Amino acid sequence: LIIELAMGFVFIVGLFSDNIGTETISGIQTSASGIIVLPKSKEEETDSQVVEAIARDYFKDNPVLADIAWCESKFKHYDEDGDINRGKVNSRDVGVMQINERFHLNQALKLGYDIYTIEGNMAYAKYLYDKEGADPWNSSSRCWKKMQISRG
Repeated sequence: LIIELAMGFVFIVGLFSDNIGTETISGIQTSASGIIVLPKSKEEETDSQVVEAIARDYFKDNPVLADIAWCESKFKHYDEDGDINRGKVNSRDVGVMQINERFHLNQALKLGYDIYTIEGNMAYAKYLYDKEGADPWNSSSRCWKKMQISRG
């Protein structure tokens, strides 16, 4: 029992420690357990390949959400200037998942999600998908439905 507790403690400490037991594969840091480590800098957060890898891993159980991220933002959470990525049609759509501030900001905050961070944006998107399916991203459905069809 003591050994199990000690191993659990080491695992938890490892989750919260910077770069302990991590390696970089194609620019993406992964922990020894294979968990993708979120970007630690604006430079990494503006790299769409890094964000794509994170989104595809995070949404592996619901790949349509990764397709939605591509169609909505091209996997961009921040723009080249380091500002939050905003929608071209509606500037109140923010981040990699283009969560609309007007309709979702208050609910996201109540649930503890910060939609201005990659983590919070994707976590709220997952919550929203579990609650409403893909309907909140219906405006880009033509794009992501094609992706699903091509995948088979």
